[in-house]
Amino acid sequence: MLPDIRVRQRDYLLEISRALTQELDLDTLLKRILKVSIELLAGQAGLIVLRSQDGLWHPRVAEGISPAFLEELTPLLKAIPDHENPEEFEIPEVNRILSQLTLAATLGLMSGVGLPMVTQKHVLGVIFIFRGYPGVFSLNDRNVLSSFANQAAIAVRNAQLYTTAVRNKQHLDTVLDSAADGILILGPNQIIDRCNPAFSRMISLPVEEIQGKPHDEVLRFEKLTHDVKLEDALAGGWPLNSHAQLYVEGDLKRKDASSVPVGITYAPLLSPEGILTNIIASVRDITRFRQAEEMKTTFISVISHELKTPVALIKGYVCTLLREDANWDSDFVKESLTIIEEESDRLNLLIENLLDATRLQAGGVSLKKSDVDIPAIAKRLATRFQTQTDKHTLTVDFPEDFPTIFADESRIEQIISNLISNSIKYAEKGEIHISGDKRKNNVIVCVSDEGEGIAPQDMPYIFDRFYRSSDAMRTKKGAGLGLYLAKSIMDAHNGNIWVDTDYKNGAKICFSLPYGNDI
Repeated sequence: MLPDIRVRQRDYLLEISRALTQELDLDTLLKRILKVSIELLAGQAGLIVLRSQDGLWHPRVAEGISPAFLEELTPLLKAIPDHENPEEFEIPEVNRILSQLTLAATLGLMSGVGLPMVTQKHVLGVIFIFRGYPGVFSLNDRNVLSSFANQAAIAVRNAQLYTTAVRNKQHLDTVLDSAADGILILGPNQIIDRCNPAFSRMISLPVEEIQGKPHDEVLRFEKLTHDVKLEDALAGGWPLNSHAQLYVEGDLKRKDASSVPVGITYAPLLSPEGILTNIIASVRDITRFRQAEEMKTTFISVISHELKTPVALIKGYVCTLLREDANWDSDFVKESLTIIEEESDRLNLLIENLLDATRLQAGGVSLKKSDVDIPAIAKRLATRFQTQTDKHTLTVDFPEDFPTIFADESRIEQIISNLISNSIKYAEKGEIHISGDKRKNNVIVCVSDEGEGIAPQDMPYIFDRFYRSSDAMRTKKGAGLGLYLAKSIMDAHNGNIWVDTDYKNGAKICFSLPYGNDI
């Protein structure tokens, strides 16, 4: 009988060892190990505990153990020595305490044994088996369980490694999918192994049309502005002659034939032997950086021009008036001083607008609100500007029941003044009409002229900072800040400003402000 039992146990071990090597799901594997362990030792219940990353022991699977008994066993786990080295792992004391607790809990009807699961000189866990009758476990019982426990430990280690690999892949997938920049993982042959959604959106191509394709088929540059392409760098020996990252900047072609400016950083992954295994490409949309550079260039150009002209005029007239070899009559002196005053005012306005633009960028418009009579402001400004032009006729038209608005009076005056000034500047002659209308929850104020109007291609940009049309930059003075400031002021009032595209007799710009309950 005894040889038959040992033969059956040996066959069990061989069969289960083959089966365990094929199972990679850790929870399924542990349940199977525990079931086989109970069968091998003719037990009625069992428990497997594993060491966690924090070095503590935690129950993972149990069979035939009541929750109450498992709760009693849990404090016992703290007695398991914290030694990964099996040579230092002392379990006899654990077994002694386990046996005492088991006997006491079952009134002597059960006994238990525990053996470590060891692989590569590391203790991964402990298998506890309980029998439904008193008595000690034989040496053969322990040898069988020990042999199986070591076989099981190898399978558990493999399953843990697989679980870690799956978890790491999930983490990598999450990082790639949530990244704002485009990310590509290339093989050493420059084939794209992996592409994240951000890059797919960037070049308007589905992920499946990117992965598996050669790098140079997907990343096609309309214009290269920084350094060499990846293919040229690899042909020159990168990265084997240098571990430095490679940076490429240019305009990347999209599927719809448009392009997007990008900066691409290529980072090599090398094996310990120095062999190139992968290339990680991080692709960043640098449209905003380009716009910032263009804005800086425009700012320097516009401001230098706008500052240079009045300064030159002021200096010229001052030098003329200071000439000792001339005797200027009073009319010439008065005319010269008037021009100096006008150019000084122009300089002061430019400086104030620049300061306003800086304040807006730093934190918005500061408003000092009070009750504002917009029709009175419009009439006052029309009278003032009429004295500055004899080619335009300024008219004002507001309904008698136009409501008082709770707003910043100086800022509203600044907007209307700017709109009238633009009409005088860009319309050579004709009527400039300032009108108002009352709606259910807001009021609308418009300034229209009889000039050439605003070109359709300029309409989306006229409220941008420093924007000026190409014609205006050649023929008119200005820094491109007036309408930008007007829009910012409207935003601060929870209002709107826009170009009336239905108006065909010139340019018409309107703004709306809430009143009553919408303030």
